[in-house]
Amino acid sequence: MDHLLPEAARIRRGIVRLNRRLRQERGDGSLSANQLYVLGHLYRHGPATPGEVAAAERQRPQSLTRVFAELAAEGLIARAAGTIDRRQSVLSLTEEGRRALERDMADRDAWLAGALASLSPTERGVLELAGALMERLADDAEA
Repeated sequence: MDHLLPEAARIRRGIVRLNRRLRQERGDGSLSANQLYVLGHLYRHGPATPGEVAAAERQRPQSLTRVFAELAAEGLIARAAGTIDRRQSVLSLTEEGRRALERDMADRDAWLAGALASLSPTERGVLELAGALMERLADDAEA
């Protein structure tokens, strides 16, 4: 495992730098990182309790209480009573929330498409494969 540490460090540095650049490409009035995380989680996984969303981010639900309230007040998520335990709320993405998430992603996708244009088709293919592998690694880490 130790022999993979230099590779892991180089990959991590590349991911961190690209992530930083993608954050810089977000438009004015963009959603916060935590708001994006919550909307993205609900988009990918469907309705969830606040505890499930927080656990997936490795946070406590209380840490995201304000984010949930802001998103609900803006009409980006909806809260409903749980079907099994009516005291527990279930969060779901609204249509407006989906549109807000897609607008935010579009800004970054546009920048990335322009940056990818400077690469060869082979390099773009390698990055596309790397993206799929990173998603797989992230999904494995969530389990």
